[in-house]
Order: sequence, then structure tokens, then C-alpha cells
Amino acid sequence: MKKLYYSIGEVSEITSVEPHVLRYWETIFKDLSPRKNKAGNRNYREEDITLILKLKELIQDKKYSTAGAKKFLENENHSEKADKPGNELTYEAKKDLKEVRVFLQKLRDKL
Repeated sequence: MKKLYYSIGEVSEITSVEPHVLRYWETIFKDLSPRKNKAGNRNYREEDITLILKLKELIQDKKYSTAGAKKFLENENHSEKADKPGNELTYEAKKDLKEVRVFLQKLRDKL
């Protein structure tokens, strides 16, 4: 169920990150800058959700500070190492799985 744009509520539901945290991260991380429509509502893309999941892992799971996460992402962007295939899921796969989970939960609630 891919979409071009997601609302902040949908992104919050998919990523399990509160909307106020998403807005705060926008002020810190330059790569996280969702477009805004004429009404001023944020429109997140797939790339934004992938970045949010990466930030969530760094900040909330691995306990990086925001400055540490920013530095980690800068180093990751500057290095041109290819990710080694391993047992961990990619951020894109995690995002897709979370979207499926949200879809299935909504479907279950309708039954």
C-alpha cells in the first residue's frame, strides 16, 4: 500500500514516533524536511519515513544523542561503503513491514 505522500499522523502511526518528536527532529536534521501543502500540513515521502526509522533506531533504541545521530548520519553519507548483507533488515524493509502491520490492524478493527 504505497502512497506518494503521508500525513504526520500516518507517519507517526507507521513509525511509532510521536508527532511532536517528528516536528522537533525536522529542526535538527536537515535531511528531514517534509513538504508542506497550502494549508501548512506536512507531506512525508517514503524517503522521509526511512530516515525517521533510522533516527528512531539511533536515538531511541541505541540511545544516541541527537548530535551523535547527526554525526553518525553525516559519516554514513560521506562513506561510500556498501552495506554488507546480514541478518538485519534494511530500513526500507522495516518501513514496509510497519506499513503492513498498520494496514492489517486497521483491517482487523473493521471486522
